[in-house]
Amino acid sequence: MRLLIPSLLTAAVLAAPAQAATTYPLTLDNCGTAVTVEHAPERVVTIKSTATELLLSLGLADRIVGVGFQDGPLPANLAAAGADLTVLSEKLPSQEVVLETEPDFIYGGWESNFAADGAGERPTLAQLGVATYVAPAACRSVVPPKLTFDMLFAEIAEMGTIFDVEAAAADLVAAQKAELAAIAPDTRGLTALWYSSGTKTPYVGAGRNAPAMIMEALGLTNIFATVDEGWTSASWEAVVDANPDVIVLVDSAWNSAAQKKTLLAENPITSKLDAVIHQRYLVLPFPASEAGIRNVPATADMAAQLAGLTFGE
Repeated sequence: MRLLIPSLLTAAVLAAPAQAATTYPLTLDNCGTAVTVEHAPERVVTIKSTATELLLSLGLADRIVGVGFQDGPLPANLAAAGADLTVLSEKLPSQEVVLETEPDFIYGGWESNFAADGAGERPTLAQLGVATYVAPAACRSVVPPKLTFDMLFAEIAEMGTIFDVEAAAADLVAAQKAELAAIAPDTRGLTALWYSSGTKTPYVGAGRNAPAMIMEALGLTNIFATVDEGWTSASWEAVVDANPDVIVLVDSAWNSAAQKKTLLAENPITSKLDAVIHQRYLVLPFPASEAGIRNVPATADMAAQLAGLTFGE
């Protein structure tokens, strides 16, 4: 008899006994796809930093046979655990490369990772006996609700169930909840721009995913909160019209925070923004800008940065 777990977004997953051992075969709903796990995965490929870092945080480094499309270096607390990971590709690995590792489970940070010209389509991989899982916040075939921290904690719990490491997952969730509870939202009524990437056309955080969730926890009003997407393409004119009090800069190897600061200072219209003139920036690394275990620590760090900013001088 298969154990059916409803979507991780339901209260059932959050309320499941933290220490209960997993019964296999395990069937769950993931982005509208029924996924069956015959046993605790032993040979796992992770695609995107968010997937890799969650499994490392659960003590599962020895199960990871390959990683792809990592968005940046591992955080200091996971560097030792992930030091010997095999990199299959700096970008999205092909199905051929992935299958050479003989995986029994592939964990993708984006649903688009599972394409014919990528790691392989999910039905095809299932026929080959490879279970697949998409980070729920990145679902596209089924539009997820607006992201919350509880949804992130539910994903951690679901990974604990899949890998039969419920105690480790419960400990991680408890630690993240405690850290989140200690963050005091800013009460100054500040507005903010989340600047992810782009030069001529800025790609910005909108109203549904990690940027919105983090800014709300910080007490910031997102100037693009009404856009019903996770991220969106905007215009510099719209940014200038909104004149945000604070600008969040996503730091990545391909578009660093330093490069963004230079662009904002040299652009004739953005150079006049108060936030640019007074260098009112909050900075976070790219892997912390997508839904994952880095969101809570990043929010805490950004809260400290925000507390150090002054206004009206």
